[in-house]
Amino acid sequence: MLSLLTLLLPLGLLIWSVYRGWPVLLAAPVMALLAALLATDPLLATLTQRFMPSTGGFVVAFLPLFLLGAVFGKLMEASGAAMALAHAIVAKLGPNQALPAVVLSCAALTYGGISLFVVAFAIYPLAVALFRASGLPHRLIPAAIALGAFTFTMSALPGSPAIQNAIPMPYFGTTAFAAPGLGVIAGFIMGAGGLLYLSYAAGKVTPNTAQSVLDAGKFNDAELPSLWLTLLPILTVFAMNWLLAEKAFPRLDLGYLADPSWGGVVPSRVIGVWALIGALMLAILLLLALSWRRLANPRQTLSDGSQDALLPLFNTAMLVGFGAVVAALPAFTAVNALTDEIPGSPLIGLAASASLLAGITGSASGGMSIALDALGARYLEIALAEGIDPEALHRVVALATGGLDALPHNGAVVTLLGIAGLTHKEAYGPIFVVSVAIPVVALAVTLALASWLGAF
Repeated sequence: MLSLLTLLLPLGLLIWSVYRGWPVLLAAPVMALLAALLATDPLLATLTQRFMPSTGGFVVAFLPLFLLGAVFGKLMEASGAAMALAHAIVAKLGPNQALPAVVLSCAALTYGGISLFVVAFAIYPLAVALFRASGLPHRLIPAAIALGAFTFTMSALPGSPAIQNAIPMPYFGTTAFAAPGLGVIAGFIMGAGGLLYLSYAAGKVTPNTAQSVLDAGKFNDAELPSLWLTLLPILTVFAMNWLLAEKAFPRLDLGYLADPSWGGVVPSRVIGVWALIGALMLAILLLLALSWRRLANPRQTLSDGSQDALLPLFNTAMLVGFGAVVAALPAFTAVNALTDEIPGSPLIGLAASASLLAGITGSASGGMSIALDALGARYLEIALAEGIDPEALHRVVALATGGLDALPHNGAVVTLLGIAGLTHKEAYGPIFVVSVAIPVVALAVTLALASWLGAF
């Protein structure tokens, strides 16, 4: 029990400190050192040999994806493309359909490659106007944004450029389109279940549509780009990601990668990441060409986008460092050993380990990186021995880290509540249901299907 305290106390204090508004950049290393202190590990060695290497390793591995995603998102925002897409969805659904309009707007933007942080900032003004016009409670806005941006487009839908869908690729030799059938089913459960819950939580209201809901943001209708110009860069990310991953890169002679000077890796470990990087780069160039005249200061927009990548990148990396320290504790080793004893498919053990680490770090990408660094090769070997498709591993681990990651200390949750000007006490309950509870149900269904039918 005393050993377990070394795990639970730092984690509880991390959640409490972030809940109280302390920055993750400070709270994560402090709580990592507290965990080391309680376990009687050397503090400086913990900092320099465990925390910092894991933090830096995450930055090295995923800086291009964070950077390109943030720049693309900033260009979509500054050009008015993000708002144009949201307006088109609102116009199609009608102003009284505030909940599905906000959810679908967020989903379309995040599935198109825009960072969930950028989407939260871009959609919030529109969501406020929609909810006000429909008479819906303001406290449900963060949950509606979270449902569209933090759930099914992040971990379930095939082809998603989200970092959470990219991380498993080098470990399992898969692409962003791994196990599409399983992903679509899980995505439907999250999307439909979340909308049903939010509709129930909102209750029956008498809509008041007298107020225009298309006046949010800094653009008027005449300044917004056409819908096809808005969709073209998003479709480019999706299409080029598939073409590069499935057609172009596999046909190249990449045998040189086996040389230690190039990392000594097989091509399948890098093709998925390369495809996503290439797709985002092409989409950024296209967006610049289409939007140059509408950008007040293109150089400043690019600068702002690159800066926007830093905070979410380093927040996540710091949580990865915290998770690496915790993962080295004897208490965690004992807890993690219990997941190996779970009967049934190895998919269940991998899902349990990844979920546990995502909950500890408060980060889907952070928990996934630690889990796959420690367990990915072993579970891949077991899966291949048992005839389990690596694509099933990819989709399951992505879904597993997209549930418990959204506990109160999650950086995206903290940011979203800050944007809305609400506290955890006021608005976290609905976020928990749509971002934690329902995704866990979707994971359970996916595990059952994958164990029964395999990847499809």
